[in-house]
Amino acid sequence: MSPRLKDRIALITGASRGVGAAVAKAYAAEGAHVILVARTTGALEEVDDEIRSLGGGGATLVPMDLADFGAIDDLGRQIFQRWGKLDILLGNAAILGDLSPVGHIRPEVWQRAYDLNVTANYRLIRSMDALLRQSDAGRAIFVTSGASRSLSPYWGLYASTKAALDAIAQIYAKETQNTALRVNLVNPGPTRTEMRAAAFPGEDPDSLPPPEHLAETLIRLAEPGFTETGLWVAADVQPAASPPDDSIH
Repeated sequence: MSPRLKDRIALITGASRGVGAAVAKAYAAEGAHVILVARTTGALEEVDDEIRSLGGGGATLVPMDLADFGAIDDLGRQIFQRWGKLDILLGNAAILGDLSPVGHIRPEVWQRAYDLNVTANYRLIRSMDALLRQSDAGRAIFVTSGASRSLSPYWGLYASTKAALDAIAQIYAKETQNTALRVNLVNPGPTRTEMRAAAFPGEDPDSLPPPEHLAETLIRLAEPGFTETGLWVAADVQPAASPPDDSIH
């Protein structure tokens, strides 16, 4: 069977660990060349070593802070110069911020969460839109959370950033519905990640599925043959299903 993402160019943010690293390896194993973005060079190199051991499409490492918005623009120019297009954008990077009453959230923590969870994704769309349109089947996928819909007390910061991301992505999907570009959101549900452990320190991580459980859903949404757009998809559930109020991944 031919690799499902053979020769696709995929940009993945938050690719040094957790969901980003798992999906980077899955995409590469399916033949994609993955552009891996994260702040930590050493962790990116570890993911690259695993990709090399698996074979597949290979990787390009981009150590950067997504809050450096000018660097996102530079990355777009570099992708254009090297490949002339982008087939897949996976906006995965996010931070939890403070879990506290809204009035107690520190301004600097609020701003950092909005910079990374919301504005960086807008800047990615702004910088990568033309490249995605150069693809024969551009795919923009953003990782959201059930917190954007459950709106639980003390989750005001994280939940509002994900609600904003939901709105941006779904509007972007409507704006591009008459093109070859498809835009969708994925809620991983409870997943064994460092962010989940920080939010629920008393939870047994072994009771949760590992990030690799998302691979099939995210491969399916990235394939050229997947043509639905504007969906809010619960991982491991058929895309047309109604989303549950899962907690964060």
